[in-house]
Amino acid sequence: MSLIEENLLTGEERVLLSLRGLYREKGYQPFRMSRFEEYDLYARNKDFLVSENVITFTDTDGRLLALKPDVTLSIVRAAPEEGIQRVHYQEKVYRVGGFSRTFQEITQTGIECIGELTERELAEVLCLAAASLECISEHSVLHVSHMGAVARLMDQAGLTSEQRKVALEHLSHRAEHLLRAELSAASVPEEALKALCRLCRLTGGIDEVSEELRGLGCAEESEMLRRLFEYADEQGQADRLSLDFSVVNDLGYYNGIVFHGYVEGVPVRVLSGGQYDRLLKKLGRKGRAAGFAVYVDTLETLLEGGVTPC
Repeated sequence: MSLIEENLLTGEERVLLSLRGLYREKGYQPFRMSRFEEYDLYARNKDFLVSENVITFTDTDGRLLALKPDVTLSIVRAAPEEGIQRVHYQEKVYRVGGFSRTFQEITQTGIECIGELTERELAEVLCLAAASLECISEHSVLHVSHMGAVARLMDQAGLTSEQRKVALEHLSHRAEHLLRAELSAASVPEEALKALCRLCRLTGGIDEVSEELRGLGCAEESEMLRRLFEYADEQGQADRLSLDFSVVNDLGYYNGIVFHGYVEGVPVRVLSGGQYDRLLKKLGRKGRAAGFAVYVDTLETLLEGGVTPC
C-alpha cells in the first residue's frame, strides 16, 4: 500500500487491515456471515451469550430473526465435522454494553480455531492473541488464567451453582475479603476457602505461579500452562504474557485457558478469548475450540492519537 493510500485510512481501518493481514499470514480463512440469524439459534444457547438481550424482528416470510449479538455461535454451527477449521472475521454485533446498558453496534475482529485441536493449536491461538495486541501497541499485555484450575478448586470446596457465580464475581475484582466473607458464611471448609482466596492474589510469571498452582492441587493445569508459555517463548511472545487468576469467565462456557488483552492508554480490555469446548458439545460437535475477539471500538481514544499498527 502506498503512503498516500495509507494516509486516507482511519485509525480503525489501519488496525483492521493490519490484523486481517496477520490472520491470513497464519493460515486463517475469512468468514462472512449475514447481519441476521434466526432467533432460535440464540434462544437455545443463551448461556453462551454475553447478554441475553437480543434485538428481534419478524421477516416477511414469518421467521423470527435477530440482529446478531454474537459471531462464535454462527461459526461453530457452520464448522465442518472433521479436521480443523481456522477462520478470521470482521463483523458488527448488536448487544447491550457499556455503562449506559443500552444496545450498541460493536465492531469486532478475531479468530476461531475449531475441531481436532491439540495443545499446539491452543498455544497458537494464545500467541496470535498476543501478536494482535502487538499490532495495536508496543505497550500491551495479555493476562492469562485457566478455568480448569478455578473449577477444580470450586469442586474441592463443594460450591453450589449460585456460590460459583458469586465466587467468580469476587475473583474477577480480586475482592478476597468479600469472597472469604461469603463462603465462610456458607460453611465452606477452611482449607478449601484458603485455596480459593489464594487465586485472588495469584499473578505473575509462569515459574512462580505454576509452582503455586501445583501446591493448590492443580498440577495438570500447571503443567499445561507451562507448556503453553514455552511455546510462546519459542514464538517470541512470552514477554507479553502474564498469569492472572482474576481473569475468569463463565464456567458453563469456558473450560481451559482464558485471557484478556490490554494496551497502554485504554482503561478497559481490548481483547478477550479462551477455550470453549463446552459450546461445541452443546451444539452436538466433537473436538475442541478456542478463539478471541478484538473490540475495535474500545481503541477509539488510542487511534485518535495517531497510533500506527504494526
